[in-house]
Amino acid sequence: MNMIISAIAQGLIWSLLALGLFISYRVLNVADMSTEGSFTLGGAVGVTAITMGLNPFLAVILALIAGALAGAVTGFLITKLNISSLLAGILTMTGLYSINLRVMGKANVNLLGLDTIFSGVKAWNLPRHMDTILIGALFVLVIIALYSIFFKTEFGQALIATGDNQAMARSLGISTNMMTTIGLMMANGVIALSGAVIAQSNGYADIQMGIGAIVIGLASIIIGEVLFPHVSLKIRLACLIVGSVIYRLVMVLVLEANLNPNDFKLISAIMLALFLALPKMKDMYYVSKYRKKMAKTVSKQVKP
Repeated sequence: MNMIISAIAQGLIWSLLALGLFISYRVLNVADMSTEGSFTLGGAVGVTAITMGLNPFLAVILALIAGALAGAVTGFLITKLNISSLLAGILTMTGLYSINLRVMGKANVNLLGLDTIFSGVKAWNLPRHMDTILIGALFVLVIIALYSIFFKTEFGQALIATGDNQAMARSLGISTNMMTTIGLMMANGVIALSGAVIAQSNGYADIQMGIGAIVIGLASIIIGEVLFPHVSLKIRLACLIVGSVIYRLVMVLVLEANLNPNDFKLISAIMLALFLALPKMKDMYYVSKYRKKMAKTVSKQVKP
């Protein structure tokens, strides 16, 4: 039971990363490789702000703003300099590595003895992991509520149209360049926010903390969509949380199986590949089943 509760707790706070990646990957249909840099930036800004005496929740907001600025840089490279989204993300991520080191002043900064967003809840003497679940649920619910409201507005619909078909969006008078930049700012802002929350949960920020973050976020999105296809936006966003929890549960099972921790990234990549291939495998299964059925029908008709 403790294993399941731990997976739920970690899945909730890591689902924030998936919610940010959802905008760039699914809404804008942009392969934004700056995710790992923005995630680390959020952790770096959030932890450094706390060490300077700022309120932990204010530190999270500062991390969100920093991430949005990083997204604006990627948007500028894509829309103004006509650099491909993949390369623009890599350039931003590369630059953020040095910026993150500048922000922290060193490769690792800890929060030992300092208050975090979880400190107030821990004072309630709740069962283990409940502080992470409550704070994670709070952030997730707020972001899903804001997404639901935003995507019902004309501006939100314009953002969706930009991701679906830029030519059509431009014919409707939508500034696709502005929408792309704003969408990337939103995505990277939420990703940086997730970095700040997770860094406070871990008790430290590290220059390497963003490695593999994009795989974790994509895994949560893909798992949620494969298990719950053809659902409304609100349910789809909630499914990201389910995907994140399932991913964390699998990782916990890997730990329990005493596998080499060095293989975690490989296992994550294999699991993501399997879930990506699942819809295709499902289609192939139904096509094969249909063909067999048709073959039997034809053979019966041919028999004298």
